[in-house]
Amino acid sequence: MPSSVMPMSSNNENDGHPLPAQRGGDGPLPPAAISTLGLRKSYGDKTVLDGIDLRIPAGTVFALLGPNGAGKTTTVQILSTLIAADGGQAQVAGHDVATAPDGVRAAIGVTGQFSALDDLLTAEENLILMADLLRLGKREGRSRARRLLERFDIADVAHQRAATFSGGMRRRLDLAMTLVGDPQVIFLDEPTTGLDPRSRRTMWETVRSLVAGGTTVFLTTQYLEEADQLADRVAVLDGGRIVAEGTAEELKARIPGSHVRLRLTDSAEYERAVAALPDAARDDENLALRVAGDGELEALRALLDRLDAAGVRAADLSVHTPDLDDVFLALTGHGTTASPLTAQETSR
Repeated sequence: MPSSVMPMSSNNENDGHPLPAQRGGDGPLPPAAISTLGLRKSYGDKTVLDGIDLRIPAGTVFALLGPNGAGKTTTVQILSTLIAADGGQAQVAGHDVATAPDGVRAAIGVTGQFSALDDLLTAEENLILMADLLRLGKREGRSRARRLLERFDIADVAHQRAATFSGGMRRRLDLAMTLVGDPQVIFLDEPTTGLDPRSRRTMWETVRSLVAGGTTVFLTTQYLEEADQLADRVAVLDGGRIVAEGTAEELKARIPGSHVRLRLTDSAEYERAVAALPDAARDDENLALRVAGDGELEALRALLDRLDAAGVRAADLSVHTPDLDDVFLALTGHGTTASPLTAQETSR
């Protein structure tokens, strides 16, 4: 899906009928930047979305994961008013996507899988073109272009044609164009596909700075490390349904395989540890034991108490937890085509 910013005048009215209010344990939840209820979409006899419910608080990063063809891009297209849903409700920035699409378009920016740069124009000219489409006026448009060139560290190439840019520079300029209209909500559909690790991390820092300023980011990605690094909440989409939602840590905790690894200093101490922990998996070559457990503080205390009672002092202790790649595989039955996130290892 190409990048786009919707050139519409903005307003702050809540168009359409609001979705049902939700309450947390301590009172009303914070305002939702994006909410859906029973969102559905089919193409012929293929159901792509089969009743999607989402609630994304303002000023957060939400990551939607799923295998290829799961409906991630379709969800973005519906929420950005590019296509219509077959059923259900959706609101973005307080506007109903079906009854008040102009309000939605005024409040959002979209950076798609493929950049929408004009390669014949310079970086500055691309930004000014977007400002003109948004009817910002000559002075304001040029002022915003200059600020964005500086912000995205491309001011030194402002007068070079976009055709000469590297992949990372193109993506930075693409996102800068999305921000010309100062959107409340940004949709990033596979924003770092094809970027080298340095460019990807630069994009992550940019996303973090946007959210720190109050922007809401809806992210779809195949890079699970990206979701782990950026997202306040993650949802996994499979078979047209949300099969899991929560923080990255909450999703990892649902997958078995967490364990504590103990390494001992000598064979005598190792044998005492084996006797104290008969259920632990042995690694005789490395004088190490693997103890099943979630790494919670109380469980670690109990483990250390057992070692102390046996007169064992471990050389080091580390907690290993499943990563989002494990979560993805367990919930969808699919591996990922992107580089998997390495296992988390927290030294204690």
